[in-house]
Amino acid sequence: MSFTQILLNIVQGLQMTAELTLLSSALGALLAFLFGTLKIVRWRPVRYVGVVYVEIFRGTSLIVQLFWLYYALPLLGISLSPFVAGVAALSLNIGAYGAEVVRGALQAVPTGQREASIALGFTRTQRIFRIFYPQALPEMMPTFGNLAVQNLKDSAIVSLISLADLTYFANNLQNLTYETTRIYTVTLFAYFGLALLLSWGIKGLERYLSRWKRRR
Repeated sequence: MSFTQILLNIVQGLQMTAELTLLSSALGALLAFLFGTLKIVRWRPVRYVGVVYVEIFRGTSLIVQLFWLYYALPLLGISLSPFVAGVAALSLNIGAYGAEVVRGALQAVPTGQREASIALGFTRTQRIFRIFYPQALPEMMPTFGNLAVQNLKDSAIVSLISLADLTYFANNLQNLTYETTRIYTVTLFAYFGLALLLSWGIKGLERYLSRWKRRR
């Protein structure tokens, strides 16, 4: 098989990997903000919801989570397509790690500002969205960038449930041609290129949020 043919096959999987990474990272960020915020709520039952979610998905294997969603959940009457199962597993997993980032950044807001917002009569919700988040968001971005790149690398596990991502195409090509060196070298640089683009995007967002924080 020519190098051009290998490259064309790899590009097909590259598109699926990019879609999977972007969608699961976005959904994971939403889960991180939701459950990270719940973890600083004073009402204990609500706070425990966040704690349970984070501990379950940080304390179990991502592969087991994926297999449970794809193979075990249908036994309970809920069947997911490989793409939906892959997005769900990656989102839930990265969301749990991101929730701790959100919690830490919110709790790092100086105590004096908390006290000042209370003295000004801000409600709890107003303090979170008008005081805490504007200051915490720029501080979260470097860690969120690392999590997004890790999520890209973790996305390779969806090939185990026959989702045609980059790793799936690379493995199939290798089984057909046995051109291991060329195929996996191209795959290696494809992942590196995606990771680089993702890092640049996150850094751009980080600079934007830093300017937004100064304006606020």
